[in-house]
Amino acid sequence: MAGTILSYEDLRKQARHLENDIDLKLVAFSKLGAGINTPHTHNASDTVPLLSGEDTFEAMGLEIEQLLGKLTQVNERMSEQPVSGAAMLHTLRRHKDILADLSRDFRKTNSQHVARREREELLHPNKSDNYRPEGVNRREQYSIKENQHIYNSDRLVNDQISIAMETREHLANQRQTFKRMQTRFNDISNRFPIMNSLIQRINIRKRRDSIILGLVIAVCKAFQICI
Repeated sequence: MAGTILSYEDLRKQARHLENDIDLKLVAFSKLGAGINTPHTHNASDTVPLLSGEDTFEAMGLEIEQLLGKLTQVNERMSEQPVSGAAMLHTLRRHKDILADLSRDFRKTNSQHVARREREELLHPNKSDNYRPEGVNRREQYSIKENQHIYNSDRLVNDQISIAMETREHLANQRQTFKRMQTRFNDISNRFPIMNSLIQRINIRKRRDSIILGLVIAVCKAFQICI
């Protein structure tokens, strides 16, 4: 795959696939960092350690970091493609903005997790595993879901804008084509005025012959009636 030359559309599909993959992993990454998802059930007297998923958190962080690196490479390869219109320029800029947003969310989740861990170590230096984050982080979970909905809506709107801009460019190209055809027809008619004059004379002669023929037929019928 390293030596494979991909087209702009292939790179764009690859970028969108990576963006969706990173986006989903960031949601799980944020929940894991907040300690929202715990795979086991517990009674009211159980305690859930804050750092029980520390290894999983670090592994997922490394995976997301690698995906962000791949997405950066894909964006760079798309930027190397020849730009063909405002729609493509808008799409490239949008992919760069998405990469920046995903990178910022990743760094923010890491920072929040580190701050939460340090805070717990300060509050419970000997019992850092006595913290139950479900109730405290429920509002944060709702905020993550809401941000996800807003992010998806924003991406959908930008896709529609790109489609509209591409459609406008196609219509503009068609209008220019029709203008060139009309200009060519006018040039042909101006270059051959004799042909226009000849066609007009032929039409006039046809009408005159039709009138003469009609008069002859009328005279013959009138003469036949008189006899």
